[in-house]
Formats: sequence, structure tokens, C-alpha cells
Amino acid sequence: MKEIVGNPLHLTSLNHVSLICRSVEESIDFYQNVLGFVPIRRPGSFDFDGAWLFGFGIGIHLLQSEDLEKLPKKTEINPKDNHISFQCESVRAVEKKLKEMEIKYKRAGVEEGGIHVDQLFFHDPDGFMIEICDCDNLPVVPLVGGMARSCSRVNLQILQQQQQQQLRVAQQ
Repeated sequence: MKEIVGNPLHLTSLNHVSLICRSVEESIDFYQNVLGFVPIRRPGSFDFDGAWLFGFGIGIHLLQSEDLEKLPKKTEINPKDNHISFQCESVRAVEKKLKEMEIKYKRAGVEEGGIHVDQLFFHDPDGFMIEICDCDNLPVVPLVGGMARSCSRVNLQILQQQQQQQLRVAQQ
């Protein structure tokens, strides 16, 4: 196994995901009205059609395809395909909304150590996979050393406070 080097590039966060679209307008509608992203200003120096949206701490950059025939046409919802995942407050509420919007989806689940995670998978207008889950239930546990962490910032802050408290107790 290679030596663990931590964060050699000094990364701080995920900034954006770029997606090539058949129709930027249709994709804006989806990301805005289904997922809740907000359109933001895009640099005017770009010489190609596209749009930027922002939400949940990340950007979605939509790029108009130059060759629609080269875009893959995905119809099967495969949870093992490339996807981006969003956490939600209630998977049941999301599922109800997807049904109301008549968006085809697939339900899945993960269980680990008695903890159950519900997942919903569906496509954006161009076939890019979206996952909505309550993944925050599953702790992030490093393979080597370190302490268990949570996916959410709220739970991460609580875990960090608990770790700091444990350090103070250990130092006394």
C-alpha cells in the first residue's frame, strides 16, 4: 500500500460539476425547478452556449453540446452508473414529489452495521444520473486511523465538538 500523504494539493471543496447538454434551457429548468439550483451569472468571455447554476455549496455548469448525435442516450436507471448524490431531509417526501412530477426513478438502499440508507436514482434531461439519499445516516469511517465522521456539516460540527471535548479530557 502506498504511503498516505493527506491533502497534497491542498484542496478545500468541490467547486462545480460540468455537464454537456442537448438543451441548456431544458437542463436549466430541471436543475432549477426539480433540484432547486439557482441560475447565476456566467463570465461573458465564453464563446459557447451554457449556463451556471449554484446550490447546496456547489455549482452546476451546463454546456451546450456541439454535436447532439455524439451524446449518449441513457434510458435505463442504473445506480452503479456515474452520478452525483444529494442528501435530503426526507426520502419519502422526495419520492412523493418525483411521482407528482412524473419523473421515472429507481429506489435502492444500503445497510451497514444496522444503519439503513434510502436512495432514489433518476436522470436529468440528458441522462446524467442523480441520486437523492439520506446518506447522512451512514458515518464516514477512514480505512486507516482517524475518527468516524458524518457527511453533513451539522453532524460534522457536532463530531468535531465531541472530538475536541475528548481531547480536552485526555489532556487533563
